[in-house]
Amino acid sequence: MSAVLGSLQQEGRRVLPWGVRSGMGKAENWEMLMMRRLWVLVTVGLTISALHTTCRLMAGPREVVDLEEAKADPDFAVQGEYLAEGVRLPEGTKDKIGAQVVALGSGKFDVYLLDGGLPGEGWQRGDLRFRLRAERNPEGVVVIDDGGWKGRFSDGKLELAHEKGFACQLVKVERKSPTLGAKPPEGAIVLFDGTNLDWFPGGKFGPEQSLFSGVISKPAFNSCQIHLEFRLTWMPEARGQARSNSGVYVHNCYEIQVLDSFGLEGLHNECGGIYSIKDPDVNMCFPPMTWQTYDIDFIAPKYDESGNKIANARITVRHNGVVIHDNFELPRATPGGQPEGPGPRGIQLQGHGCHVHYRNIWVVPKD
Repeated sequence: MSAVLGSLQQEGRRVLPWGVRSGMGKAENWEMLMMRRLWVLVTVGLTISALHTTCRLMAGPREVVDLEEAKADPDFAVQGEYLAEGVRLPEGTKDKIGAQVVALGSGKFDVYLLDGGLPGEGWQRGDLRFRLRAERNPEGVVVIDDGGWKGRFSDGKLELAHEKGFACQLVKVERKSPTLGAKPPEGAIVLFDGTNLDWFPGGKFGPEQSLFSGVISKPAFNSCQIHLEFRLTWMPEARGQARSNSGVYVHNCYEIQVLDSFGLEGLHNECGGIYSIKDPDVNMCFPPMTWQTYDIDFIAPKYDESGNKIANARITVRHNGVVIHDNFELPRATPGGQPEGPGPRGIQLQGHGCHVHYRNIWVVPKD
């Protein structure tokens, strides 16, 4: 460009700044030049903003691993489980009401009302269950105004009313699994107790001396009893399979799904489901950032001397102390692990791009 300008100047031709036209007054030329430059700056700014937004979307929804950081989100204090006893929903049949409040990000929530209480403690599949919408108003208060229902969250309570005269107060509760912190019995093999990663090659420590997902145990097992504890991360903006996804692969072959499906229906690809095979009998998923438990009794498949399967595997799973699969016969492997085959085999804690973390993992071999 400088060579071209030099050539033009040597020919005696006047070289004007970009955007300036000959025959115009100085003021008009200056205004034109400034307008062009402003246009360039605005265009560049919008391009940078668009690139930033695109990169943020490509990076996916935010994932918070640290509990204190999650608590700093004002939505965290609202989400969770609520309970009212001695009162009945307008179309209910039981004198207890449960509510599961699911954070969706940016002050928005799904509120599921359950006739009979909370899952595993009164409410069962087939009982009345319906959804209301809640949102943080300009005053910073989370309120419900949906289909004749009105509600207000404050100080761990939900004041709820219906236009037909119904009213009640639900109080927030924090349930804990009865097997949380279970001690390994005699004969158990402790795979992880927070002190080392010896039995999970390539493993990484998570918060509070936990183990991040994305590992397979070095010891291998056939029929066995498994206890483990897991904590889902805080991902309110995420949806579906992107919301704190992991999985426990028994025999590195059969996946018990781990997912933030708190408040949802409870399908095979949600927490507690045998992926692609069976829904859990009840969705026992607790709110994210709560420690939860799986207690698994597994009978390995049997093979003859030629390697032909002669008996399917069977499994019983307790999620937070509640049986969600009872001596279920596993007809085949689930996606994402090894094909079916003779053991012994390791236990896989699937990564799936999220940072679900585990602790207190022990196994009692049965053969």
